[in-house]
Amino acid sequence: MKKLLQNYKPDIIATYQLALPIIAGQLGIMLMGFVDTVQVGRMDKGSVQALAASADANGILINIAIIGYICLQIVSPMISKAKAENNYAECHRLLKANILVSVLMSVVCCSIIVAIGLNIEILRQPAEIKTLTQEYLWLMTLSTIPSFVFFAIKSFTDGLGYAQLSMKITLSALIMNVILNYCFLNGIWFFPNWGLNGTGVATLISRIYMALALAYFTFRTDTFKQYLHDKTPIAYLGRLVNKILKIGIPSGFQGFSEIAAFYGAVVMMGWISIEHKAAHQIAIGYVSLTYMAATGIAAAGGIRVGAGLGERSRTAIFRAGTTALVLGLLFMGICTVFLLIFNVEFASYVRDERVIILAAQLIIWGGFFQLFDGVQTVSLGILRGIQDVNVPTLITVFAYWGVGLPISYILGFHYDLKHIGIWIGLTLSLFASATLLSWRFYNKIKSINL
Repeated sequence: MKKLLQNYKPDIIATYQLALPIIAGQLGIMLMGFVDTVQVGRMDKGSVQALAASADANGILINIAIIGYICLQIVSPMISKAKAENNYAECHRLLKANILVSVLMSVVCCSIIVAIGLNIEILRQPAEIKTLTQEYLWLMTLSTIPSFVFFAIKSFTDGLGYAQLSMKITLSALIMNVILNYCFLNGIWFFPNWGLNGTGVATLISRIYMALALAYFTFRTDTFKQYLHDKTPIAYLGRLVNKILKIGIPSGFQGFSEIAAFYGAVVMMGWISIEHKAAHQIAIGYVSLTYMAATGIAAAGGIRVGAGLGERSRTAIFRAGTTALVLGLLFMGICTVFLLIFNVEFASYVRDERVIILAAQLIIWGGFFQLFDGVQTVSLGILRGIQDVNVPTLITVFAYWGVGLPISYILGFHYDLKHIGIWIGLTLSLFASATLLSWRFYNKIKSINL
């Protein structure tokens, strides 16, 4: 065991150093939504309705936007590979192509989100929150555009090993978001009291700041000057855009399969009661935080696997992937302990006793299923590092739509387990995904062409 640890020590240190700022940045992004939930939950009036409306709006938004986010993130391992090959011009070309992809994905994703929002009745959710859901959704849809631009540039800086830059910008934006939320929710100073919609305005302002700040530090400082000299013909950029989309869209549908399944759970909760829907929003907020941390480890693992691919070293790929999986599982295990011990305390910020009880029960289940969520998330990240996306997409579709949602519906309604039955189904989908995707990685690296 000691010799094994010594062999993996450089990989553990390298992955940890790369993952930590990415995790902090990812958590900062997710915390914007989480603090929105907490601050809305503390409202004196209408908190349950606002929580339910935000659950619907965020569910619709992230279901579609996740395709764009993941599509943009897959460029990080590609840039890491180009850097390992000392091909700095390719790094610049990938950056420009990814910005073009962010514009394209903004148009496509936002159009789909608006179309769904205009026909929200098909989800058969409580009628009293329809108008509030739509108003909040339009604001959050606008904020997706600068968020995509931020992620396009972030993939460039992260892939080159400068993850601390986007981390610092994200954390400063989080502070801005909290302050603006407080002002718009309570009508402080000259700010209007906009309730839930105020948090949407705060998020929009914060995300515009993030995109502008990262663009400034990338293009107007000396840090990245050596990577920004290439003058690429439009035709070549077009080929790179096609390459990114060819890898990124299947990867995006991996995320869509999972997020859509979880939004299916939101919809089913609405069929039970508005209190169940609000409780789900509270519980999923905590699980989403740990999930985003796992995506940071996945991104670091994918970057290091991409570097191993650039070095044409099967051993480096194996060790980078294994290290990321172990670190992801250890992190999620620690989070599980906290969720199991403090489930009631974590649910108690909302001012509704019934919602607190329901949310505390779901947080316990969240503690269990996030162990599998960590493994499947990291597995997807390291598979993207070796540009394996098609089979993993089929695996995720099977796990969430063939296993998770059907079992959630059967246990929740036919066996009348309600919210617990729905989350048992989600747990089983994550178990299936984690098992199959980790197997896929180790099987794939045996035959990868180097």
